[in-house]
Formats: sequence, C-alpha cells, structure tokens
Amino acid sequence: MSQDKSTTTTPDTKARDANAYDVQLSPGRRRVVNLLAVIGLVASVIAGLATDGPTLWGLLPIVLYAVLCLLGMDIVVGTVLAVLSGVLIVGLSPLETGTLLGESLADSVTAIGLIIVLGAGVGEVLRVTGVASTIVHGVMRVVGDRNRTAVVLGVMIACLILVASLGTLAGALAIAAPIVLPITARLGYTRSATASMLFIGGCAGLTVAPFAGSNVAIMTAADVGYLTYLGYGAGPLAILSLILGPFVVAFIQRRTAGTGDEYELGELVGDDGAGAARAPRAATIAFVVTLLASVVYATITEAGTNFPLLALPLLGVVTGVAGRLPARDIAEHMYRGGAKLISILLLFWLLAALFALIDKLAPFQVILDAIGPELATVSGFGVAIAIAVLGWVGVPGATAAQVVLLDKVFGTLAASAGVGPAAWVVVLLFASKADTYGPFPNANMVGSMGLARSSNLKNMMITGWLMLIPACVMYAGILLVTT
Repeated sequence: MSQDKSTTTTPDTKARDANAYDVQLSPGRRRVVNLLAVIGLVASVIAGLATDGPTLWGLLPIVLYAVLCLLGMDIVVGTVLAVLSGVLIVGLSPLETGTLLGESLADSVTAIGLIIVLGAGVGEVLRVTGVASTIVHGVMRVVGDRNRTAVVLGVMIACLILVASLGTLAGALAIAAPIVLPITARLGYTRSATASMLFIGGCAGLTVAPFAGSNVAIMTAADVGYLTYLGYGAGPLAILSLILGPFVVAFIQRRTAGTGDEYELGELVGDDGAGAARAPRAATIAFVVTLLASVVYATITEAGTNFPLLALPLLGVVTGVAGRLPARDIAEHMYRGGAKLISILLLFWLLAALFALIDKLAPFQVILDAIGPELATVSGFGVAIAIAVLGWVGVPGATAAQVVLLDKVFGTLAASAGVGPAAWVVVLLFASKADTYGPFPNANMVGSMGLARSSNLKNMMITGWLMLIPACVMYAGILLVTT
C-alpha cells in the first residue's frame, strides 16, 4: 500500500522523512523484536553449518523478514537482517557477498525501486509547473458545479486522473483538495462525504497509474502488458469505483447531513499551489501528450520493466521545459521529489539480493519435489484465492515490495497449480491493494480524511468496506473464469 506522510518542520520529523518506512516502537516491543532477530540469526548460523544445497531452511530468511516486519520493525532494517540470514545459511564469504550485492544492482527488482524514485521526481515537477492543479480545474469546469451527482463524479474523476498522473495518493489529493472542497461545500456535502469522494477516486487512480512502481511490479511478475493489466485487474476496479462511488457518497452524506459535519465556507480559502506556475496550460498539454504517447508506445512494443526508466525522466523534462522551467530547476525538482523515497530504492536493492539468496537455497523446489503430484490435483481457483487472502492480511511492506515478495514466494507454486498470467494479475493486485479499503484503518484513509478536513474515521472505514465487499465478489468472479 502506498503511504504518504505529512510533513512538519521539526528536526525529528525531518530526520524521519529520510525514511519512507519509519516506524515507532514501544521499548517493550523493540526488545522483543531485537530478541527474535538475534534468535533468527543464530538459527541461520546453525542451518548454514548443518545444510548444503537446496533446503527448506531457505524459508527461514522469509519467515524472519515477515515476523520482524509484522511486529513493527523498520522494513529496510528487517530486510537487511533477512539478507544477513540468507548469507549465513548459504555460507557466503565477504567477497561473495559483495559480488551478490553488486549483481543485485542490475536486477529488475532494483529497477522497480528506481522507477518509484523517478515517479516521485516527476510528481514534484507536475506540482510546481501547475499541471496537477490545471487537471483538476479542467475536470471540474467540464462537469460544472450545479448537478450534485455530476460534481461527485467530477471530483472522483479529477482525483483519479491526478493520482494516476502523479502515482501518489496523498500528494495528488493534497493538490486537488483546495480546489474541490469549496465546490462540494457550496452544494452542502459534508466533510465525511467529501472525504469519501477523494478516497474512492484517488484509490482508483492509484490502481490504473501506468508507471506506478507497484503496478509495474505486477505487470513484470505476471509478464503481461499494460492492456492486460488494465483489462483483468485495474480496469474493473476503476469502473466499479466510478459506478458505486456516487451511491457510497450519497449513503455517507445521508448519515452525516445535519450532524454538524458540514463545512464553513470561510475556512476553505487557500492556495491551490498553481499561482507560481509560469505556463501551466502548455505544461499540461505537453505532459498529457507525452504520457499518452509513452503508454501507446509501451503497449504496442510490449515494453517491459525498463521502459519507465526512460519514460519518466522524459515526462519530467518535457513538462518542465513546456512549463518554462530552466534545466537546473527541472533537475532540482526531480532530485527533491525522488530524494523523499530514496529508502525505497535501498529496500528494493536489498530485496533483489534476498531473492537471489532464496534462489540459491531453492526451498520451494524442495516443496515442489515433495508435493508436486498432489499439487496437480489442487484447484487453481483455490490456490489463487488462498494467496490473494494471504497477501491481503499476512505479508507486510509497501505495495510494490509486497508484490515482488508474493511473486517470488508463491509464483512458482501458483503456476504449478495452473494460475495463468491474467489470474496472477488479479491475485497480486488484490493482495497488494485490498488493505487500502479495509478491513482496518490505514494511512490512505486517514490522509484522505485529513485533506477533506474530516475527523470521522468510522465513516471512512464504512466507505472502504462498501467498496471492498463488491470488489471481493468481482475479483472472485474473474478468478473463477480465468483459472
């Protein structure tokens, strides 16, 4: 799940902002986590001395990683310990470990981390050139501000387009909120209902974003192009969101109207961030044309994971030039946006090394050799559902990392059970994004609430559940057909 943090000016927060996965633990839990880490490393040493070649002990680094992160350890630190566990079991020397880390730099998993960093850099350029706010103003101008249903759809579509363009939920909604809140407030929509519009539209946009790291990871894992990803996974959810969204918002509006949840128009006067932009219209046209051209080219040529490494910098440069930014400013904005997510690049580099170690230990080959004949009799539908639910509730981490982890751990098993590429797209998409809708509160829910100036978490959770239940039914139906 993509999570964006609010920023403050305190020194402690500045330090934490350098780590996208910063987690605060109580002293008691920290001691438990540290003790488990030590136990895991000691067990890795023993396993390394006792085994040689393919072994089930190869599951230990993954189990250690999952347990530590579930208990709240910083995910990057947890990954470092999992890599160390794998190194101890394989028995690599310092020179061999250095070679492994060097080779991991060129791995496709590391490339996904770099794509996420580049996407954040492009998002910063879109913000300062006024492209983001121009998109929102344009959509709302088209739908008008008199028909209530049209406004709900307009807000959702504006958020969808903006999040899909920037590849970040909170960052895009932070730009959209100052523009759409006065419109919904004038029509009498409550804070909770407005938060529902932002959340539903934004989540749909995050799903269809063509160059978002998690979506690139899903396409890479399933070995499919954007159209297949869109057709079986993201497209149905986006359509479902736009169809059900107005009904969900209307339900939340009925629950909260007349309860003091309404806005006061005077509090909504603010800066939408577009005032300093020199040529926002030209920059927007340049961005849209370049983005569409990139997506069409990638679709026709069936470009793989590496194409966004070219497309994203190109999008940033073209948009910046059209927005009359000097070359140095374009570079600085790219650096500033990407620097916020540098910890993600390190995480993916470490994950690439971890998966290389798992490949050497081949624990899943041991499992396949043992239960292969029985696996052929297992329903592909059942395996797909089991992995999707496990990923939804059981595997920690950011969305893209979660996708990579699930594919590396369960990809071979799923393929052996007859789960094809289209079904694998659905499994990975559901497993990595369903927790955004519930059942528990999450950062994306709270972020949407905060930007809509709402404090009612219960209504936001109801919004998520009302979207999650039909999405579960829809994806189960798709899996039933594709497996």
